[in-house]
Amino acid sequence: MIKKRPLTALAALIVLIVTLFAPILPMSSASAAENKNLIYDEANLLSEQDRNELNALANQYSAERQTDLIIYTTNNEEQKSDKLLTEEFYDDQAPGYDKPHGNTVILTLDMYHRKMYVAGFYKGEEYVDNSRADKITAKIAPELTDGNYRMAFEKFLNLSYEYLDLKPGVNPDNILFKTWFQVAASLAVGGIVVGVMMYRSGGRVTVNRSTYEDSENSHVIDHQDRYIRTTVTKTKIKKNNNNSGGGGGGKTAGGHSHSGSSRSF
Repeated sequence: MIKKRPLTALAALIVLIVTLFAPILPMSSASAAENKNLIYDEANLLSEQDRNELNALANQYSAERQTDLIIYTTNNEEQKSDKLLTEEFYDDQAPGYDKPHGNTVILTLDMYHRKMYVAGFYKGEEYVDNSRADKITAKIAPELTDGNYRMAFEKFLNLSYEYLDLKPGVNPDNILFKTWFQVAASLAVGGIVVGVMMYRSGGRVTVNRSTYEDSENSHVIDHQDRYIRTTVTKTKIKKNNNNSGGGGGGKTAGGHSHSGSSRSF
């Protein structure tokens, strides 16, 4: 019988240090990240709990995509445009994950004009370009119109997080990039493979059509279809131009280029 050798005092000390401090270090880093303010709710649209939860989510997504995701709401008493509000916020606050005036995506809510503006700066401008910014404003507009601000802001964070991980120029609504489609395709391929394996594992089938066919009494009945006419009715569909996106990007007074989309809600 082999006896286990007891740990030396040094080894025991190392094990104790690793056990005590290993779980603390990641928590400290996460806690530090969550303290960064990314929700500027000057219009007081959110409860304190909603602000804290959205801020935690924004910090998590910002760290993973290395781009600050910011929500800015204002009553806009000076009645400035939503685009100008966004540009002045970026110049004055100097956000950016990597550096001041760095990678950023901002959602500005102008409660005076009931308009929103989504802008991307640096990496944000490349990955959330004008087209993708239009998609974001279009997708969050219904929640904003209904006053579901928490839901709209969460959707903005989720969409920005998703688009920042897709190659620029790729349509993010392409079905090939949808998780449900990828899962369904994987299941379908797996099902086909299993089906083929099961088919090949079975015995050889010796029964065919002629086994049960009465060739003397079986015959094809003549049948004829005659095409007469086709009628086409055209109806003009009116386009709804309300709440349409646009605005495009531009450059702040401080010289920072950005993408952008403006939309009413």
